[in-house]
Amino acid sequence: MTVPEFDPTAKPGYIYEMMADHLEARIEAGELRPNTPLPAERRLATEYGVSLGTARHATQILRERGLVFTIRSKGTFIADEARRRANRGDL
Repeated sequence: MTVPEFDPTAKPGYIYEMMADHLEARIEAGELRPNTPLPAERRLATEYGVSLGTARHATQILRERGLVFTIRSKGTFIADEARRRANRGDL
């Protein structure tokens, strides 16, 4: 599966939600692999051409969706399928 380029001008809406959707598509496509670190928020901000606050908000949305988890002082990691199911309550 190929993930289309990030284009925040393609439709109206909040850029942080579009960024979270794009990162989710990258996770689902296997571009960002389970149990590997999500790039740092500062790096994501640079990569997507957005502010650090926007990147932080997008990361928070991914956390709320159960797609990533954060370990204090270690970083944010892509959740594996078992963790995603547990977050959804599909046990």
